[in-house]
Amino acid sequence: MELRYVEAIVGRVVEASREVLVEREWDVKLLVLSVIAGGHVLIEGIPGIAKTLTAKTVAKLLNLRFSRIQLTPDLLPADIVGTKVFNQKTGDFEVVVGPVNANLVLADEINRASPRTQSALLEAMQERQVTIEGVTIKLPEPFTVIATMNPVELEGVFPLPEAQLDRFFLKISMRTLSKEGLIELLRRGTLKIEEAFAELKPVANADEILEGRREISNVYVDDSVTDYMLRIYESINKHRYVRLGVTPRGLIMLHTLAKCLALSEGRNYVIPDDVKSAAVPALSHRVLLKPEVLAEGFSSRDVIEEVLRIVEVPRP
Repeated sequence: MELRYVEAIVGRVVEASREVLVEREWDVKLLVLSVIAGGHVLIEGIPGIAKTLTAKTVAKLLNLRFSRIQLTPDLLPADIVGTKVFNQKTGDFEVVVGPVNANLVLADEINRASPRTQSALLEAMQERQVTIEGVTIKLPEPFTVIATMNPVELEGVFPLPEAQLDRFFLKISMRTLSKEGLIELLRRGTLKIEEAFAELKPVANADEILEGRREISNVYVDDSVTDYMLRIYESINKHRYVRLGVTPRGLIMLHTLAKCLALSEGRNYVIPDDVKSAAVPALSHRVLLKPEVLAEGFSSRDVIEEVLRIVEVPRP
């Protein structure tokens, strides 16, 4: 079977996104692969770093219906999922589905929403359907939620529980631009970026995305590479700094992302470098460190990168 959809979609979207975004190729690639795999994404980054613009750009290039939810402490589950509204003309109550009814849903500042509202969103993510007063409505395919978090906000936030964090396919930590990137950003200016976004044309569609999803199961993973993943998994969970390690679900997500990365490079088989590239985005939000280690400035990324340096890579 010829595997071509994932490589083509990723290549076209990354190339076209450069018209709007600066130094976001890796972030765009991970977002596109998440949509293809049917997974949800957690984006962490300070305000003003183009989280929303990146999500909107990917949605437009993939020709997907986009919805943005600004989460606040007073937002109710019905504001996300939907509710029944009385229609005066017909005299009946009609179901009105909320903003979650889109292909790509940006849940801005998910940790500002109350636990009850977070739970309603995460249930929709898992079940891919919503139930409004007894009426069940399936959400469109593809369906991906991109939830953002501000890492420096401490007041007025409700941290996501470990079980809910584990439901995200991957986490993108958006970093500030390099000096060259900042110069390019200033050269373009806000108006030019807005014009470039307005002129974007779709380079893929939902049918191609779903074809790409079928390709994932046809990627070959050698036993030696599977064993490599298991040794990474075990080393992280036994690490002296780790309070809560990677779950079996996390291991599956690592396996899936490695296969997606292989496809994006035009291969129908996984190599150890795919596993290395997948490790931080697939696992960093699942690894929780001991409080005393966090106080010293260590992060889950540091632990994963240390493990990748130590665990022996299988030879070809």
